[in-house]
Amino acid sequence: MRSKLVSRRAALALAAFVASGSAWAQSAAQPARIGIVGAGNIGGTIGGLWAKAGHEVMVSSRHPEELKGLVESLGPKARAGTPAEAIAFGHVVLIAVPYKAYPQLSADHGAALQGKTVIDAGNATQARDGEVYAEVKESGIAAVSAKYLRGARIVRAFNAANYKVFAKNAHRDGARMAIPLAGDDAGAVATVAKLVTEAGFDPVIVGPLSKADSFAMGSPGFGHDLTAAESGARLGVAR
Repeated sequence: MRSKLVSRRAALALAAFVASGSAWAQSAAQPARIGIVGAGNIGGTIGGLWAKAGHEVMVSSRHPEELKGLVESLGPKARAGTPAEAIAFGHVVLIAVPYKAYPQLSADHGAALQGKTVIDAGNATQARDGEVYAEVKESGIAAVSAKYLRGARIVRAFNAANYKVFAKNAHRDGARMAIPLAGDDAGAVATVAKLVTEAGFDPVIVGPLSKADSFAMGSPGFGHDLTAAESGARLGVAR
C-alpha cells in the first residue's frame, strides 16, 4: 500500500487551496496547464510525467524550434514555446534552468511570474553557478530564490535528488518515493502537492519556504530515495 501524506499540514494546505477559489481546484477532472522554463533533464523528466497524467505541458527555451524531438517524446499533451509563452500558458510554472540563470530570468520574466504558482527546482553548484552560488552559501537557497522570484508563489520541489532518481522511481510499486516541498503560500503548496502526487510520488510538506534549505543540494536532506514516512522523520516533519 502506498504511503499517505506525512503531515497534517498537507491536509490543511489542501483545504486552504480548495477554499482559495482556484478554477483548477474546483474542477478535479480539468487538467492543469503547466509551463516549464527550461527543457533539460528535470524539465523533460517531470514534464513527461505530467503529460502522461493528462496535463497540458509547454516546455520552453529561447529556441523552441529545437525542441521538436523532446516534445514528440513527451506525447500529445506537450508542446514547445519560448519562456515568455510558457509562463503565460501555465496555471503553474516549473523553473528548471541552471541556477546561474536566475538573475537574468528575474530581469526578463520577473513581472510575468508575479502571482504565479512557481515550482522552483533549481540547485546551486559552485563549478557552474559562480556568483549566485556565493549568494546561496551566504544566505541560503530559499532566500536567494525568493529574491530572484519576488512576488511569485514559490514552492521548492523536485530539487532534492537527481533527475535519474525521479525517472526511475515515479509510480513505483509499493510505497512511493517522497518529494519534499516547502513554501509560504498554502494554496500554492497544495497545488504542488497535488501535482507531485500525479507525477507518481508522495509529497512531504516540510514547512515554510525557509525550510527548503533542509533538503537543498549539500544538505543532510538531499539525495535520498525515501518513503514519505522516512523522509518526514529525516526532515523533522511531525505526523
